[in-house]
Amino acid sequence: MSIVKLPGLKMLIEEISQSHNLPRTSVQEALREALFKGYERFRRSKHPEPFPEDYFDNFRLELDIEEEGFRVLALKMVTENVEDTDHQIALADVREFNEDVELENEVLVDVTPEQKDFGRMAAIQTKQVLQQKLRDQQRSMIQGEFKELEGEVLTAKVLRFEGKSVIMTLKSNANRPEVEAELPFHEQISSDNYRANASFKVYLKKVREGSQRGPQLLVSRADAGLVVYLFANEVPELEEGVVRIIAIAREANPTNPNISARTKIAVDTLERDVDPVGSCIGARGSRIQAVVNELKGEKIDVIRWSPDPATYIANALSPAQIDLVRLINPEERQSIVVVPDNHLSLAIGKEGQNVRLAARLTGWKIDIKRKSQYFDEESP
Repeated sequence: MSIVKLPGLKMLIEEISQSHNLPRTSVQEALREALFKGYERFRRSKHPEPFPEDYFDNFRLELDIEEEGFRVLALKMVTENVEDTDHQIALADVREFNEDVELENEVLVDVTPEQKDFGRMAAIQTKQVLQQKLRDQQRSMIQGEFKELEGEVLTAKVLRFEGKSVIMTLKSNANRPEVEAELPFHEQISSDNYRANASFKVYLKKVREGSQRGPQLLVSRADAGLVVYLFANEVPELEEGVVRIIAIAREANPTNPNISARTKIAVDTLERDVDPVGSCIGARGSRIQAVVNELKGEKIDVIRWSPDPATYIANALSPAQIDLVRLINPEERQSIVVVPDNHLSLAIGKEGQNVRLAARLTGWKIDIKRKSQYFDEESP
């Protein structure tokens, strides 16, 4: 069989494999596909009429790593009369090298072009396709490797800025090179200082699939999943399953810059001698302070979950004092909460943040009334 020589093929595959951090087999497949596109370009340049879409379906290109080159084979039908030389071959011609072949059999025929014929345009096409195939291979590798890490927290480093987005680099493990991830503006927290090379814990929110340009990984500093991870990292009882996080509501980017970011997190335990809230706060607040520090001062309320909705709602409105919770429409989950007059603003919070988070945490609509107003309305 003839061969088109590619001097330095072994070294080229090795260099691409290392520079793109791809397996040699992936590089070889990308190169094979690129060379085949180059061969198609070569054939089309010799043919005056356009080829049909499926014209090259019976062709295949084989890399010969040891000989450092490639050859092209075509699967042809053995016929008596040849009308299409690319898809058919005469019985008499086949019998010269295979006496057992019969009419209507299919045989592989060497159709490798001459070295000199595989010209400059075909080589350019090969290079262009190879670059695209390598990008596709890298994207596929990233998708496969990071898809399993969706919903987990990784350490990322600020690389550059693109508009309002921060482009970061992160690793899945020590043996992989860094890959780029996008932290969009709405997933950032305003208290962070995204200076070059600064490191942050980020929540891997989504692995973008497809071949679109730009980073495939979408990360977040504003997602509630980041808070859950940070607590799990600081509270052994959470890792052991002794304490459970039942619900979480987070407002990481208030529209008013004068309002602080805030999170409410509801916890519970099945162990009578375990205080789930105390476990999360830690001795002298050491555990919750570590989480607050990572989130650059975000306010965090850890409250006790309760199966009783009224108790749960009262707990969720912490730190406000609650006098009464009435479940006025359990089916539509509507409630009225009565607070001391001097606790009304604390229960509602700045621009309604406290009651808004409590409602999201519990799943109940909460109508807050001051004590004097409520009892005046209830009086006959």
